[in-house]
Amino acid sequence: MDLTRGWSRQTGDVLRRAGWKPGRAVPTGTWESVPGERGAFVLHGAAEAFLAEFGGLVTYGWPADSITTASAVRFDPLQAAWQRERFAEACREAGTSLCPVGTADQGASLLGISEDGVLHLVRESAQPMGTSIDQALDRLVETQRAQSGLWSPDGAAQEHPFWRHFRAGHAGPDTESRWPEETGRVLRAAGWSPGREVATDTWESILLHTGEFELHDAARRFLAEFGALGVPHRDPADSMPWMEFSLDPLAAMWDAEVIDDLAEQAGTELYPVGTRDRGNQYLAMAEDGAVYAGMDHVHLLAPTPDEALCRLTSRIRPEATP
Repeated sequence: MDLTRGWSRQTGDVLRRAGWKPGRAVPTGTWESVPGERGAFVLHGAAEAFLAEFGGLVTYGWPADSITTASAVRFDPLQAAWQRERFAEACREAGTSLCPVGTADQGASLLGISEDGVLHLVRESAQPMGTSIDQALDRLVETQRAQSGLWSPDGAAQEHPFWRHFRAGHAGPDTESRWPEETGRVLRAAGWSPGREVATDTWESILLHTGEFELHDAARRFLAEFGALGVPHRDPADSMPWMEFSLDPLAAMWDAEVIDDLAEQAGTELYPVGTRDRGNQYLAMAEDGAVYAGMDHVHLLAPTPDEALCRLTSRIRPEATP
């Protein structure tokens, strides 16, 4: 038992390996700004305190295996930021106001916290995970170790809101001179709008302390405008008009060696800005704004951020219908 907390020794080991330590406190500015623009979520005091201590952690269990990896718990509210309707229904079921703080079971289940600090598993309804945060974390870690009925919602998977937004959206006249019309439509459906500027302090702090990544000005400007945007995957894969991508720099949190290797191959310092192809390639930006992609080998995606966005939103299957 961790004498400083009420959780089990096993939970303490899992959290420490994920990057938690006593006194951990990360800025929550990014987690305050992005969910607000997507679903009118307000980060209340309990959510802010929880994320300051545990935000950004991904618990794969220990030792990691196919079960614990598949059922990983990720404490990042941006993973649930589009789920306003789902959370609203869960709040009605629970009779309380919940703020998203993460996902479980590869995103099939969401995590929300009430204003009185009770962590809930959100599926078709909201289920309290314990009477205290430590008790809830114990239950999450224990459940992650086995194939449990606590995971896997019973209902059919819902369509990601991105696809509905794309079908209903348009590029807007103010983007026509910046990039092709479809690029504008994709970015707007993902949550972008002219003048968008979100806080980057959460990403900057976590990556500095876990991977010693130092955020340069080009990456800061890019993430302030486009961070947390992306095209989600959907099945079947041949229905995808574009390759899946996610402009989430935390995906590289524990892969500093990979990014350093890509930077050495590119001959320039790189800062991670996201992934593409379901995490099979990292996206990273040089100080001059050039965007590179790769995992084992690196290639120049585009010499400028806007050109990189055009490449990311170029159709790979013209016949696919969004």
